[in-house]
Amino acid sequence: MITIATSNLNGIRAAKRKGVDAWVAKRAPEVWCMQEVRAPQSEIDPIFDAFAGDYAQAGKCDEPGDLSRMNEVCRIKGRAGVGLVTTLPVMARRYGLPGLTEDVDSGRWIETDVRTPQGYGLTVVCVYVHAGNTDDEVKMTQKYRFLDTMLERLAQLRDEAARGGRQCVLCGDFNIAHTELDIARPKENRDHAGFLPQERAYVDKWLGELEFVDVMRSLAGDIQGPYTWWSQRGKAFDNNVGWRIDYQFATPELAETARGFEIDRAPSYAERWSDHAPLLVQYDV
Repeated sequence: MITIATSNLNGIRAAKRKGVDAWVAKRAPEVWCMQEVRAPQSEIDPIFDAFAGDYAQAGKCDEPGDLSRMNEVCRIKGRAGVGLVTTLPVMARRYGLPGLTEDVDSGRWIETDVRTPQGYGLTVVCVYVHAGNTDDEVKMTQKYRFLDTMLERLAQLRDEAARGGRQCVLCGDFNIAHTELDIARPKENRDHAGFLPQERAYVDKWLGELEFVDVMRSLAGDIQGPYTWWSQRGKAFDNNVGWRIDYQFATPELAETARGFEIDRAPSYAERWSDHAPLLVQYDV
Protein backbone atom coordinates (compact mmCIF):
# COMPACT_ATOMS: atom_id res chain seq x y z
CA MET A 1 0.00 0.00 0.00
CA ILE A 2 1.34 3.43 -0.90
CA THR A 3 -0.08 6.86 -0.14
CA ILE A 4 -0.04 9.61 -2.74
CA ALA A 5 -0.78 13.12 -1.50
CA THR A 6 -1.36 16.42 -3.25
CA SER A 7 -1.54 19.84 -1.66
CA ASN A 8 -1.46 23.45 -2.75
CA LEU A 9 0.97 25.10 -0.33
CA ASN A 10 -0.06 28.71 -0.98
CA GLY A 11 3.66 29.48 -0.80
CA ILE A 12 6.22 27.02 0.55
CA ARG A 13 7.90 29.63 2.74
CA ALA A 14 4.58 30.61 4.32
CA ALA A 15 3.64 26.95 4.84
CA LYS A 16 6.98 26.38 6.56
CA ARG A 17 6.36 29.29 8.92
CA LYS A 18 2.87 27.96 9.68
CA GLY A 19 3.99 24.47 10.65
CA VAL A 20 3.85 22.25 7.57
CA ASP A 21 6.85 20.30 8.94
CA ALA A 22 4.68 18.78 11.66
CA TRP A 23 2.26 17.55 9.01
CA VAL A 24 5.11 16.08 6.93
CA ALA A 25 6.61 14.24 9.89
CA LYS A 26 3.18 12.81 10.76
CA ARG A 27 1.99 11.83 7.27
CA ALA A 28 5.17 11.35 5.14
CA PRO A 29 3.33 10.03 2.06
CA GLU A 30 5.31 7.88 -0.37
CA VAL A 31 4.59 10.49 -3.05
CA TRP A 32 3.80 14.12 -2.24
CA CYS A 33 2.88 16.59 -4.99
CA MET A 34 2.93 20.32 -4.22
CA GLN A 35 1.52 23.32 -6.07
CA GLU A 36 1.93 27.07 -5.66
CA VAL A 37 5.42 26.63 -4.25
CA ARG A 38 6.10 30.28 -5.22
CA ALA A 39 9.77 30.57 -4.24
CA PRO A 40 13.19 30.74 -5.90
CA GLN A 41 15.29 27.58 -6.07
CA SER A 42 17.75 28.93 -3.51
CA GLU A 43 14.98 28.95 -0.89
CA ILE A 44 13.24 25.76 -2.01
CA ASP A 45 16.34 23.57 -1.63
CA PRO A 46 16.84 24.04 2.15
CA ILE A 47 13.12 23.57 2.78
CA PHE A 48 13.15 20.33 0.79
CA ASP A 49 16.18 19.30 2.87
CA ALA A 50 14.11 19.92 5.99
CA PHE A 51 11.28 17.82 4.54
CA ALA A 52 13.78 15.01 4.00
CA GLY A 53 14.65 15.23 7.68
CA ASP A 54 10.94 15.01 8.51
CA TYR A 55 10.64 11.87 6.39
CA ALA A 56 13.65 10.34 8.14
CA GLN A 57 12.06 11.20 11.50
CA ALA A 58 8.89 9.43 10.36
CA GLY A 59 10.92 6.34 9.50
CA LYS A 60 10.13 6.57 5.77
CA CYS A 61 13.79 6.82 4.68
CA ASP A 62 17.09 5.92 6.35
CA GLU A 63 18.87 9.13 5.45
CA PRO A 64 17.58 12.54 4.31
CA GLY A 65 19.40 12.00 1.02
CA ASP A 66 17.17 9.00 0.30
CA LEU A 67 14.19 11.26 -0.42
CA SER A 68 14.00 12.01 -4.13
CA ARG A 69 12.80 15.49 -5.03
CA MET A 70 12.06 17.54 -8.13
CA ASN A 71 10.47 20.88 -8.84
CA GLU A 72 10.03 23.56 -11.46
CA VAL A 73 10.10 27.25 -10.56
CA CYS A 74 7.82 29.60 -12.50
CA ARG A 75 9.80 32.03 -14.64
CA ILE A 76 7.50 34.81 -13.41
CA LYS A 77 8.66 35.74 -9.91
CA GLY A 78 6.21 34.87 -7.15
CA ARG A 79 3.89 32.82 -9.36
CA ALA A 80 2.94 29.15 -9.54
CA GLY A 81 5.74 26.61 -9.00
CA VAL A 82 5.30 22.85 -8.57
CA GLY A 83 7.27 20.28 -6.62
CA LEU A 84 7.31 16.59 -5.78
CA VAL A 85 9.09 14.38 -3.27
CA THR A 86 8.99 10.60 -3.10
CA THR A 87 10.49 7.67 -1.23
CA LEU A 88 10.02 5.43 -4.28
CA PRO A 89 12.75 4.75 -6.84
CA VAL A 90 12.63 7.33 -9.62
CA MET A 91 13.10 6.11 -13.20
CA ALA A 92 12.66 9.41 -15.07
CA ARG A 93 11.82 13.10 -14.64
CA ARG A 94 10.14 15.45 -17.14
CA TYR A 95 9.59 19.17 -16.76
CA GLY A 96 6.88 21.32 -18.30
CA LEU A 97 3.78 20.57 -20.35
CA PRO A 98 4.97 19.73 -23.88
CA GLY A 99 3.88 22.37 -26.36
CA LEU A 100 3.81 25.32 -23.95
CA THR A 101 6.79 27.67 -23.80
CA GLU A 102 5.45 30.96 -22.40
CA ASP A 103 6.74 32.09 -19.02
CA VAL A 104 3.22 32.13 -17.55
CA ASP A 105 2.89 28.38 -18.26
CA SER A 106 6.10 27.44 -16.46
CA GLY A 107 6.06 25.98 -12.96
CA ARG A 108 2.78 24.22 -13.62
CA TRP A 109 3.56 20.67 -14.79
CA ILE A 110 6.14 18.04 -13.85
CA GLU A 111 6.15 14.28 -14.37
CA THR A 112 8.08 11.48 -12.73
CA ASP A 113 8.13 7.74 -13.39
CA VAL A 114 8.45 5.72 -10.19
CA ARG A 115 8.49 2.06 -9.25
CA THR A 116 6.72 0.60 -6.23
CA PRO A 117 8.39 -2.04 -4.01
CA GLN A 118 6.39 -4.68 -5.91
CA GLY A 119 7.78 -3.46 -9.26
CA TYR A 120 4.65 -1.60 -10.40
CA GLY A 121 5.53 1.20 -12.82
CA LEU A 122 3.70 4.48 -12.34
CA THR A 123 3.77 7.96 -13.86
CA VAL A 124 2.91 10.73 -11.40
CA VAL A 125 2.04 14.16 -12.77
CA CYS A 126 1.96 17.23 -10.54
CA VAL A 127 -0.30 19.90 -12.05
CA TYR A 128 -1.20 23.49 -11.25
CA VAL A 129 -3.79 24.79 -13.72
CA HIS A 130 -4.23 28.53 -14.23
CA ALA A 131 -6.91 30.01 -11.98
CA GLY A 132 -8.38 32.25 -14.69
CA ASN A 133 -10.46 35.37 -14.18
CA THR A 134 -13.65 36.19 -16.05
CA ASP A 135 -12.82 39.90 -15.79
CA ASP A 136 -9.50 39.33 -17.56
CA GLU A 137 -9.73 37.89 -21.07
CA VAL A 138 -5.97 37.29 -21.22
CA LYS A 139 -6.02 35.10 -18.12
CA MET A 140 -8.95 33.04 -19.42
CA THR A 141 -7.17 32.59 -22.75
CA GLN A 142 -4.11 31.33 -20.90
CA LYS A 143 -6.21 28.88 -18.90
CA TYR A 144 -7.99 27.45 -21.95
CA ARG A 145 -4.72 27.17 -23.86
CA PHE A 146 -3.24 25.19 -20.98
CA LEU A 147 -6.31 22.94 -20.77
CA ASP A 148 -6.28 22.33 -24.54
CA THR A 149 -2.62 21.31 -24.41
CA MET A 150 -3.34 19.08 -21.41
CA LEU A 151 -5.81 17.10 -23.51
CA GLU A 152 -3.04 16.13 -25.92
CA ARG A 153 -0.70 14.95 -23.17
CA LEU A 154 -3.47 13.10 -21.32
CA ALA A 155 -4.29 11.17 -24.47
CA GLN A 156 -0.65 10.07 -24.68
CA LEU A 157 -0.59 9.00 -21.03
CA ARG A 158 -3.90 7.16 -21.48
CA ASP A 159 -2.55 5.32 -24.53
CA GLU A 160 0.62 4.31 -22.65
CA ALA A 161 -1.47 2.82 -19.83
CA ALA A 162 -3.90 1.11 -22.24
CA ARG A 163 -0.99 -0.64 -23.99
CA GLY A 164 0.02 -2.23 -20.71
CA GLY A 165 2.68 0.35 -19.90
CA ARG A 166 2.91 2.60 -16.89
CA GLN A 167 -0.35 3.58 -15.25
CA CYS A 168 -0.74 7.27 -14.47
CA VAL A 169 -2.12 9.59 -11.81
CA LEU A 170 -2.51 13.35 -12.17
CA CYS A 171 -2.36 15.15 -8.85
CA GLY A 172 -2.90 18.81 -8.27
CA ASP A 173 -4.90 21.98 -8.08
CA PHE A 174 -6.97 22.06 -11.26
CA ASN A 175 -8.89 25.23 -10.37
CA ILE A 176 -12.16 23.70 -11.62
CA ALA A 177 -15.06 22.43 -9.52
CA HIS A 178 -16.49 19.70 -11.72
CA THR A 179 -20.14 19.44 -10.63
CA GLU A 180 -22.54 21.02 -8.15
CA LEU A 181 -21.40 18.40 -5.64
CA ASP A 182 -17.97 20.00 -5.72
CA ILE A 183 -18.91 23.53 -4.69
CA ALA A 184 -20.91 24.82 -1.74
CA ARG A 185 -22.70 27.59 -3.62
CA PRO A 186 -23.09 26.58 -7.27
CA LYS A 187 -25.79 29.08 -8.21
CA GLU A 188 -23.77 32.06 -7.03
CA ASN A 189 -20.68 30.90 -8.94
CA ARG A 190 -22.03 29.87 -12.36
CA ASP A 191 -20.43 32.91 -13.98
CA HIS A 192 -17.15 32.76 -12.05
CA ALA A 193 -13.86 31.24 -13.18
CA GLY A 194 -13.52 27.73 -11.79
CA PHE A 195 -17.15 26.80 -12.32
CA LEU A 196 -17.85 27.93 -15.87
CA PRO A 197 -19.55 25.35 -18.13
CA GLN A 198 -16.66 25.64 -20.61
CA GLU A 199 -14.13 24.74 -17.87
CA ARG A 200 -16.18 21.89 -16.45
CA ALA A 201 -16.49 20.41 -19.96
CA TYR A 202 -12.75 19.68 -19.90
CA VAL A 203 -13.20 17.46 -16.84
CA ASP A 204 -16.05 15.72 -18.66
CA LYS A 205 -13.58 14.89 -21.45
CA TRP A 206 -10.92 13.63 -19.05
CA LEU A 207 -13.41 11.29 -17.41
CA GLY A 208 -15.32 10.35 -20.56
CA GLU A 209 -13.33 10.36 -23.78
CA LEU A 210 -9.94 9.87 -22.07
CA GLU A 211 -11.22 7.39 -19.46
CA PHE A 212 -9.44 8.86 -16.43
CA VAL A 213 -11.11 8.31 -13.05
CA ASP A 214 -11.79 10.96 -10.40
CA VAL A 215 -10.44 8.75 -7.63
CA MET A 216 -11.85 10.61 -4.64
CA ARG A 217 -15.32 10.84 -6.16
CA SER A 218 -15.27 7.15 -7.10
CA LEU A 219 -14.51 6.31 -3.45
CA ALA A 220 -16.80 8.86 -1.82
CA GLY A 221 -19.81 8.45 -4.08
CA ASP A 222 -22.32 11.18 -4.89
CA ILE A 223 -22.10 13.16 -1.68
CA GLN A 224 -21.73 16.91 -1.29
CA GLY A 225 -18.04 17.73 -1.18
CA PRO A 226 -15.88 17.13 0.70
CA TYR A 227 -14.09 20.34 -0.25
CA THR A 228 -10.36 21.05 -0.51
CA TRP A 229 -10.23 24.87 -0.70
CA TRP A 230 -11.86 27.67 1.25
CA SER A 231 -11.57 31.39 0.61
CA GLN A 232 -9.52 33.35 3.12
CA ARG A 233 -12.32 35.91 3.22
CA GLY A 234 -15.19 35.92 5.68
CA LYS A 235 -15.98 32.70 7.52
CA ALA A 236 -15.73 30.36 4.53
CA PHE A 237 -13.54 27.83 6.35
CA ASP A 238 -15.52 27.92 9.60
CA ASN A 239 -18.81 27.51 7.71
CA ASN A 240 -17.36 24.95 5.26
CA VAL A 241 -18.27 27.09 2.24
CA GLY A 242 -15.68 25.49 0.01
CA TRP A 243 -14.72 24.19 -3.40
CA ARG A 244 -13.30 20.81 -4.42
CA ILE A 245 -10.60 21.81 -6.89
CA ASP A 246 -7.75 19.49 -5.82
CA TYR A 247 -7.95 16.06 -7.42
CA GLN A 248 -6.24 12.80 -8.25
CA PHE A 249 -7.23 11.58 -11.72
CA ALA A 250 -5.97 8.06 -12.44
CA THR A 251 -5.99 5.66 -15.34
CA PRO A 252 -8.53 2.85 -14.80
CA GLU A 253 -6.18 0.07 -13.70
CA LEU A 254 -4.58 2.25 -11.05
CA ALA A 255 -7.93 3.71 -9.95
CA GLU A 256 -9.18 0.19 -9.22
CA THR A 257 -6.41 -0.21 -6.64
CA ALA A 258 -7.51 2.85 -4.61
CA ARG A 259 -8.58 1.73 -1.14
CA GLY A 260 -9.31 4.97 0.67
CA PHE A 261 -8.86 8.72 0.72
CA GLU A 262 -8.61 11.55 3.20
CA ILE A 263 -8.92 15.31 2.90
CA ASP A 264 -6.76 16.39 5.80
CA ARG A 265 -8.68 19.48 6.82
CA ALA A 266 -7.10 21.42 9.67
CA PRO A 267 -9.00 21.40 13.00
CA SER A 268 -9.33 25.19 12.93
CA TYR A 269 -8.66 28.22 10.76
CA ALA A 270 -5.70 29.19 12.95
CA GLU A 271 -4.05 25.78 12.50
CA ARG A 272 -4.06 25.84 8.69
CA TRP A 273 -0.77 26.08 6.83
CA SER A 274 -2.56 26.72 3.52
CA ASP A 275 -5.96 27.75 2.23
CA HIS A 276 -6.11 24.25 0.67
CA ALA A 277 -6.30 20.92 2.52
CA PRO A 278 -4.14 17.99 1.39
CA LEU A 279 -5.82 15.14 -0.48
CA LEU A 280 -4.31 11.73 0.31
CA VAL A 281 -5.23 8.50 -1.48
CA GLN A 282 -4.07 4.99 -0.56
CA TYR A 283 -3.35 2.63 -3.47
CA ASP A 284 -2.82 -1.13 -3.11
CA VAL A 285 -0.12 -1.55 -5.74
